[in-house]
Amino acid sequence: MANISQTNEAVGTNLMARALREAFYAGLIALGLFVLFVGLKTDQNILNELILVQRWGLLAIFVAIAVVGRFLTVAYIRPWFEERKAAKAAAPVVEREASFVARNFSLLAVLALIIYPPVMVGLFGFQGSLKWVDNFGIQILIYVMLAWGLNIVVGLAGLLDLGYVAFYAVGAYSYALLSSYFGLSFWLLLPMAGVLAALWGTILGFPVLRLKGDYLAIVTLAFGEIIRLVLINWTEVTKGTFGISGIAKASVFGIWSFDISAANNFAKAFGLPMSSAYYKIFLFYLALALCMLAAFVTIRLRRMPIGRAWEALREDEIACRSLGINTVTTKLTAFATGAMFGGIAGSFFAVRQGFVSPESFVFLESAIILAIVVLGGMGSLVGIAVAATVMIGGTELLREMNFLKQIFGPDFTPELYRMLIFGLAMIVVMVWKPRGFVGSREPTAFLRERKSVSGSFTKEGHG
Repeated sequence: MANISQTNEAVGTNLMARALREAFYAGLIALGLFVLFVGLKTDQNILNELILVQRWGLLAIFVAIAVVGRFLTVAYIRPWFEERKAAKAAAPVVEREASFVARNFSLLAVLALIIYPPVMVGLFGFQGSLKWVDNFGIQILIYVMLAWGLNIVVGLAGLLDLGYVAFYAVGAYSYALLSSYFGLSFWLLLPMAGVLAALWGTILGFPVLRLKGDYLAIVTLAFGEIIRLVLINWTEVTKGTFGISGIAKASVFGIWSFDISAANNFAKAFGLPMSSAYYKIFLFYLALALCMLAAFVTIRLRRMPIGRAWEALREDEIACRSLGINTVTTKLTAFATGAMFGGIAGSFFAVRQGFVSPESFVFLESAIILAIVVLGGMGSLVGIAVAATVMIGGTELLREMNFLKQIFGPDFTPELYRMLIFGLAMIVVMVWKPRGFVGSREPTAFLRERKSVSGSFTKEGHG
């Protein structure tokens, strides 16, 4: 017993020494990383001269967070996770019946979204609810639709696409140009934007038929940059960096309009007080309906032969070809279908903003959408929706955290650090859940009984 006690004390001492050592190194690395970005800030004085503002206090807070976080991780958090994992592995496997919430999560989420706008109106009033319906509702639903479209290409077909924002831009500019120059209605341009984006997805699919892995990623990245540069330089049509403004609003099936000066104005028709909230609420429900349509189409396609061909292509292209599956049409349909959803989301983005410009379709957008797909769990619609809500909604919440100025100073702007927090969150999630939020999935084909496949039996990152 004395030997065991001495051994445990030695292990604990070594663990604390290691935690202190790694915390010290983490502090040095954080100091080197943040000294130029946080510790020093460029500003202008009253003489319009460029000066350096020293923020050593804020830098010390960042370094302290890194030191304390690394120490706690090595000394306490990681050993706790290892003990929990070992205890779980040693315990007998007991099949537990899923709870009511787990069984009906998707239905409950849809019902919550349906009552979301009325609840926000009841809490904040019509004008006060605009921010919550628009920034935390419509914007998240647009990213959900984009991520579900990219999920077909990356999650189901296994084709790494870093230029998905190009189809987003095609849909947005298709709606903006056709509505501005030809006066076409929203309900006609919505499917048309999806068709045009699918056409460009097919065009992209042809040169990448023989590529895979890093080479495929480079080609798709180049395609996204080509589209962006065309939008910037083709000024006669796209108006370049000035963008296209005054985009027509959507109407309720052409019956009621949301323009204040229109005779068939929605509020006037029902005797309601004039407010811009009606238009945002209408767009919210329309975005929700489009997301439900995208989910339905994805689920149906996944259960069809083409969906199983996508999954076979993802797992092993050579084996897929040996089974007699035409990989050419399989890749083209994956690119076209994913691009179609991206184009529809782009047209909806143009309607929501009323203005489009090339600055909205940079590579960072593709990276964010891809990160949502990976974090949610490739192939998992529910996981991707949760990841989009957490990531996009979380960054928007930073705009509301004005209390942080009392901690970091009056000059602290929380939203400027959203990408830093976004990156840290991705690191934490990938370490904690390497296969995404939802690491299990139901197979499209099964024998006698449908059972979920655990993430441990699937390729890491594929859900």
